[in-house]
Amino acid sequence: MNLAKKAVIFDLDGVICATDRLQFQAWQTVAAPLGIVLSESVTDRLRGVSTEACLDIVLEGSGTICTSAERAALMEEKRSVYRELLHTLGPSDLGYEVHNTLNELRARGYRLALGSSSGEAGYILKRIGLDTFFDAVVTGADLTHAKPDPEVFLTAAARLGIPPEDCAVVEDAQAGIQAAKAGGMTALALFGSARACGLEDYNLDSFAGLLQILP
Repeated sequence: MNLAKKAVIFDLDGVICATDRLQFQAWQTVAAPLGIVLSESVTDRLRGVSTEACLDIVLEGSGTICTSAERAALMEEKRSVYRELLHTLGPSDLGYEVHNTLNELRARGYRLALGSSSGEAGYILKRIGLDTFFDAVVTGADLTHAKPDPEVFLTAAARLGIPPEDCAVVEDAQAGIQAAKAGGMTALALFGSARACGLEDYNLDSFAGLLQILP
């Protein structure tokens, strides 16, 4: 399969950099005082959705009822814990395979963008040494709507100056695949719930697999 595309837009968490474990750890910290024990099986469901949607998943089935103020406090606590955990990231958290594949795609003439719902995306990119790499970066701070709304990817395409139909999106979450398809883009599933949702255009076996389908 060869895709005739001009640009590739990447999700961050779980695609460029494996921060899922840190997200899960932060939610565990928030949930523990409420008597909620999170199973690691919930990790897939926490990918690619807003902090508020994640909180709903964390509280699901616990019987815990929170006021709006309490929900806001829990979400801010999670963000604070997560920001502290991000200090542990460094250039070594950017895998050799990801680094080489990104550079090869750039050498082949593709425009490259990052589209993440995370408000911490800019900081994560700086920690792993990619803060000046992408042609366009869209983070949660730029958005009104979280995935599965296509805003994040449509904004990235607009900043690249590339029509949506000429863009491929690499995602590891079902919400991200839904967002890509809603935006009229080709959806490439890498790991996670993205590969199982049945909406993707193509399943990648590895990050380097991009080089097999993008000439």
